[in-house]
Amino acid sequence: MPLLNKPGTAASRPVAPHLRRLRIVLTVFFALDGFIFAGWVVRIPAIKEQTGASTGTLGLALLGVSAGAVITMMLTGRLCRRFGSHRVTVACGVLLSLSVALPPLTHSVAALAAVLLVFGAAYGGINVAFNSAAVDLVAALRRPIMPSFHAAFSLGGMVGAGVGGLLAGSLSPTRHLLGLTVIGLVVTAVAGRALLRIEPPAAPVRPEADVPRRPASRTRGPVLVFGLIALCTAYGEGALADWGALHLEEDLAAHPGIAAAGYSCFALAMTVGRLSGTVLLERLGQTRVIVAGGAMAAAGMLLGALAPAVWLALIGFAVTGLGLANLFPVAVERAGALAGPSGVATASTLGYGGMLLGPPAIGFMADWSTLPTALTSVAVLAGLAAAIGYGTRRR
Repeated sequence: MPLLNKPGTAASRPVAPHLRRLRIVLTVFFALDGFIFAGWVVRIPAIKEQTGASTGTLGLALLGVSAGAVITMMLTGRLCRRFGSHRVTVACGVLLSLSVALPPLTHSVAALAAVLLVFGAAYGGINVAFNSAAVDLVAALRRPIMPSFHAAFSLGGMVGAGVGGLLAGSLSPTRHLLGLTVIGLVVTAVAGRALLRIEPPAAPVRPEADVPRRPASRTRGPVLVFGLIALCTAYGEGALADWGALHLEEDLAAHPGIAAAGYSCFALAMTVGRLSGTVLLERLGQTRVIVAGGAMAAAGMLLGALAPAVWLALIGFAVTGLGLANLFPVAVERAGALAGPSGVATASTLGYGGMLLGPPAIGFMADWSTLPTALTSVAVLAGLAAAIGYGTRRR
């Protein structure tokens, strides 16, 4: 099986009603995840001021999210095999909704790091769980629809950031994030009930899918390659989520509402890119999508980080979002197709590890130099993802 498949057009097939319902419910969970996460990240400047954290100590606190997520991701694959990815998705949705209300209740960096550890555990768990469920559905439908799920995540992030920007000047972080808890619990109750009623689809029997849960030696290398692509691209998403608003507000003197809109521009561009992802993958193939996307993201992030004006930085954020849009979904789906649930867990752990370890790394680099300079590391890794995609095109 080629590492990166060739262009092709999937034949139109009728979709069973239960698979259509499953796609809708999983889309809701992806959107909820993006909505809650964005609601948290746009309030980071206020939480930073509340706790009296410096840029470096805030980076250390954000490491709590990273640690909780990565540790949980390594365990979630086993939980999904034992209890099913649908049950784990619902359980993590409840924990995510509850934990997002905790950061504004803290008044020290140590306390903030502790609650972010819980938030990170929930975030990491739900991402592995619903990505595993989505990969099973992609295999059953035999269409590259994974970008559509991640489009829902981006759309949720765009809405969450937009609402957060509107509320930033009039509502305290405590009330705002408590509102996210209520919304999250209600959506999880409704969508979770529907998800638990749907039996996970059985993947079609194919030689490339008939592999043990632990990747065989012939698939381990390709899975790690996809995981590395996911890491390089998700690093940029995490960096913009946690530091984009702060860059616009502190380096370019943007109003808090405009600063929050920076992540909205990025999330909107990712949503547009991912909504068109299935068509692009069917027509161009994964190699061209990865190479072009990585190059575009690198150029966009250089503009976003180094632009002297807010409007130019916003354009850069949008171009970065378009470029990164489909790289992560492709990496996770292909790793799952090659090695089953273990492939999903490996690529997701590396990818979301990059998303969650990136922000504290940006914080440390910003202390050594400046935040704009630190953000250019996003461009470097996006270019590396493009180079990996090009370098493996013949395998």
